[in-house]
Amino acid sequence: MAKLYFSYAAMNAGKTTILLQASHNYRERGMHTMLLTAKLDDRVGEGQIGSRIGLQAPAFVFDANTDMQDLIATEHARQELACVMVDEAQFLSEAQVWQLACIADDMGIPVMCYGLRTDFQGNLFPGSARLLAIADVLREIRTICHCGRKATMVVRQNEQGEVIQQGAQIDIGGNEKYVSLCRRHWTDAMGGPDPS
Repeated sequence: MAKLYFSYAAMNAGKTTILLQASHNYRERGMHTMLLTAKLDDRVGEGQIGSRIGLQAPAFVFDANTDMQDLIATEHARQELACVMVDEAQFLSEAQVWQLACIADDMGIPVMCYGLRTDFQGNLFPGSARLLAIADVLREIRTICHCGRKATMVVRQNEQGEVIQQGAQIDIGGNEKYVSLCRRHWTDAMGGPDPS
């Protein structure tokens, strides 16, 4: 039976690298994968998935209005899909996560989602919350804090390297803007457990 997977981590844990390697493994065996990424994350160009270590692949893009079932069913009709892989899954809507679950349940295509669990204020993204609730398989990908502990949180910084405690949940960026920390150091950086 096909399953809905959610692999989550703080930033810089290698989620995208793992996704691209998994896709390569399928393709190396003659199977087709469908890669998807959020339209709003165009750091390596729209319609591209790129990792920090330089791996890249073309991908379909989704936004809040994308019907995932329709998009995937159309591609599956064109060429049989062995797996669907979603990068930046935190940007999915709750409805889109349910659509991906239907792809696994009704079409028998495994769906592997990769993304952040929480934002810089420690709040769940809507897509991540729904994936944590309904995914068949949850996988934590680990990265480390500067202290050597497991990093589970992320802080946002301004250009001067100062921690930002308020702002929009979504602000696309990489190492220049975000730092992964353990809960203890995140709490210290945010000035306590409730920064609001």
